[in-house]
Amino acid sequence: MAIRHLDLAKVRALGNLEFLAKQLVEGFITGLHKSPFHGFSVEFAEHQLYNTGESTRNIDWKVFAKTDRLYVKRYEEETNLRCHILLDTSSSMYYPEETLGKITFSVMAAASITYLLQRQKDAVSLCTFSEEIEIQTAVKSTPSHVHKIMLELDQVLQSKRPLVKTSVADVLHQIAEKIHKRSLVVIFSDMFDNLEEADRLFSALQHLRHNLHEVLLFHVTDKKTEQDFTFENRPYEFIDLETGERVKVQPDQVRESYQKFATEFYQNLKLKCGQYKIDFIEADIALGFDPILTAYLVKHAKMK
Repeated sequence: MAIRHLDLAKVRALGNLEFLAKQLVEGFITGLHKSPFHGFSVEFAEHQLYNTGESTRNIDWKVFAKTDRLYVKRYEEETNLRCHILLDTSSSMYYPEETLGKITFSVMAAASITYLLQRQKDAVSLCTFSEEIEIQTAVKSTPSHVHKIMLELDQVLQSKRPLVKTSVADVLHQIAEKIHKRSLVVIFSDMFDNLEEADRLFSALQHLRHNLHEVLLFHVTDKKTEQDFTFENRPYEFIDLETGERVKVQPDQVRESYQKFATEFYQNLKLKCGQYKIDFIEADIALGFDPILTAYLVKHAKMK
């Protein structure tokens, strides 16, 4: 039975990431058929909508009989897209501690996109990183390769991280140098690099675009606490998950200044991404996976 929503706190207990990703995607596609996106092509690798003026030679008349829409058949060599999924596994991604929500959400989203890519007969690579690249697979489309990626993602899901910082800028520069064919680069990160050196991050994103790659940046956040700072007004001890630094404070004392800083950083990030023609998607872990899969499908359609 297809599913649409997952309780992040229960994903580890449910197990079988590959099965969960498949069910999540099938539930999403079922929802597409019932939504205003009914005309959106979900027979990804096989068909695309017919455009007036094109040759009618490859029109699939069987599909026309079923849908009353004109689709043309596409062949595997025409549909081959290369996608690199970059997953930030630094300690800040293991927040909130009770659900490990950001990393759990990102792993499930990455697994779902991987399944979609397999369904579309496209090639996929997984790269996990913190201060440096940790895992980087080949770029393939075979079922055995996709299964290997699912196992790697499951390993991330089950692991516990020590204090590990992130260096998004350095890793993106390395990836830009390693990818030699035009690709779609999908990034899952909370972007908690050195916030005082934002220009380095923007330079790295620009490096990817300069090399003609398309970039889909999912900014993973627990918006309720990380941006809105909705904590009760009582004493808290906040712990930096990447350095272990601790600070005791009452939320009301810092809420206004914190929100101002966070808003400025995220708005600047969105602005720069817009300038570099990078798709910036806010991935609030409370809102589920439909916005992630929709953004991916829209990007995929534009690249075909």
